[in-house]
Amino acid sequence: MKSKTAFLVLASIVSLAAGCSSKTEPTPQNFMSGLNSYYANHNDCLFSSTLRFPYEVSPGPTAKQDKQRMDALMSAGLVKHSEEKSIHVDVYSLTPAGERAGGRFCYGHREITSIDSFTPPTRAANGMLESHVTYHYKMMDVPVWVRTDEMLKAFPEMAKTLSGESTGQTKMANAGVGWQVPT
Repeated sequence: MKSKTAFLVLASIVSLAAGCSSKTEPTPQNFMSGLNSYYANHNDCLFSSTLRFPYEVSPGPTAKQDKQRMDALMSAGLVKHSEEKSIHVDVYSLTPAGERAGGRFCYGHREITSIDSFTPPTRAANGMLESHVTYHYKMMDVPVWVRTDEMLKAFPEMAKTLSGESTGQTKMANAGVGWQVPT
């Protein structure tokens, strides 16, 4: 009976040790933790840089898409429209709600739901271990103005990310303190 108890204690210790892994190990849990830490502070936005307002849409090759996007933002209550008829320019300015949303119009942040794959870590020129990670995510903290039909139609990339099961990929690095998205 004593040997059976000793075996159970030893098996429990081995199981616990196997379940505990260092933050620096290349595991799905560690990649997920690093990605979620990063995306908690990095929102997805409609525009890569801040739009300057008043924003003008004048005739030209991109006018149709620009007008569709600005009209969608208008229907969402973020911009208002006026027209400069003498020079054929549509002018958009921010509403108070648009000022709160900011000029990039961010629409939430990613929450990683699963790690699909990752490359074996390799040492980069800077000495850090690097791995390319592919993952699934859902969007969190999405504002109400995003979910209008006009917005989803005018911004198909945003609509795709809001669809539920979106995928992404990124390079992650480890300098000995855990896996992080390099900035």
